[in-house]
Amino acid sequence: MRKPIAALAVATALAVGAVEAQAQDRLVIAGRDAAFGTALARMVEAYQQRNPTVRIERLELPGGPLYERIALNARERARALDVVMLDDIWAPEFMANNWLADLDRLGGVPGTFVKSADAVSRNPVGTGPRFAAPMVGNVAMFAYRGDLLAKHGLQPPRSWTEVATIARTIQEREPGVAGVAFRGIRGNPIVTGFLPILGAYGGEIIDSQGRAALDSPAALAALEQFLALRPLAPRGVETWNATEVREAMEQGRIAMSAEFWPGWAGTLDDASRSRVVGNVNLVSPPGQTRGPAPMLGAWMLGVAADSPNAARALDFIRFVVSPENQKRIAIETGNPPTLAALYADTDLVRQFRWYPAQLQALENAVARPRIAQWNRVEAILGEHLQMALVGQTQPREALAEANREIQRALAR
Repeated sequence: MRKPIAALAVATALAVGAVEAQAQDRLVIAGRDAAFGTALARMVEAYQQRNPTVRIERLELPGGPLYERIALNARERARALDVVMLDDIWAPEFMANNWLADLDRLGGVPGTFVKSADAVSRNPVGTGPRFAAPMVGNVAMFAYRGDLLAKHGLQPPRSWTEVATIARTIQEREPGVAGVAFRGIRGNPIVTGFLPILGAYGGEIIDSQGRAALDSPAALAALEQFLALRPLAPRGVETWNATEVREAMEQGRIAMSAEFWPGWAGTLDDASRSRVVGNVNLVSPPGQTRGPAPMLGAWMLGVAADSPNAARALDFIRFVVSPENQKRIAIETGNPPTLAALYADTDLVRQFRWYPAQLQALENAVARPRIAQWNRVEAILGEHLQMALVGQTQPREALAEANREIQRALAR
């Protein structure tokens, strides 16, 4: 009887192997749209060429719908997604709910990533297993017109109070040029613009004990400084988003930008679009009572915990974050890499002259609070910041009310 049993075992193993092989020939990738989508599309095309038998489906969605799609798939255990692209701020919720596979257990992802992006891809942060691989090394930078500062004998600002002083000087001496710009629209944009100032003043949204911490002298000083920039900004800045800031800088209508993401910088030196070619410098945001606090905005790739094609998904992620493809993504799409060594790559520095400063910002980047309720917290803070910006509430009142609402949100 042993031979039939052995034969049956072999046949069963072959059948299982065939099913597994068939499953591995399919890959569903849920990713972002816009520039991130372009980068991911290039990688899908390149991976498909290398693996022609794999059937790949790529979903391209804006940030909000992407989050909902991934979360719904996880909650319903739909097993409909394999690779998921996520904002680093989604990671705490996804990891806490076991929505992502442990990449170390699957076989690991090689590479020395910039430390800030590496830290938020792990659970616990910075020390635990890797649950995602950083793909886009996004970090908030500060932009200034080097030509205008030199013209008026000004040094680059080292503090936010110096930003206001320089902005006022240039606005008085340069007709048609506003001193500084930022994103003032309600929600994520105004919060993102405020966070480097808050961090520079030593303020926090959530303290180390997990409590709301905006009702503090440091937060008040930061908000008052933020509001002091409004008279030095273009008219209507309270409705500005990324497009307005980028175009104003390209057209030479602003001297500085309190927030300038690397993805916005790709056309600064393009003479067909920009009037400030070679004149805009990107650096870490200024400090104040503390050193610079650039906001981390990394995007990562993970494997859905219920993926039926986990091995194939991991292979795709390794492909995307390899040095060769991280460099290709940067050159072809402008999306910044996450591998630290590439910020010294000769070809990349020639194309993106601010890369050395960007690496410095990334190494010192501050992640947003690692809480599962961030979306709600951000919405609350964004609403009250905008109300203060347009003069509907006083700074102290805005922060106190935001603090109360955030604390209630944290308790849910």
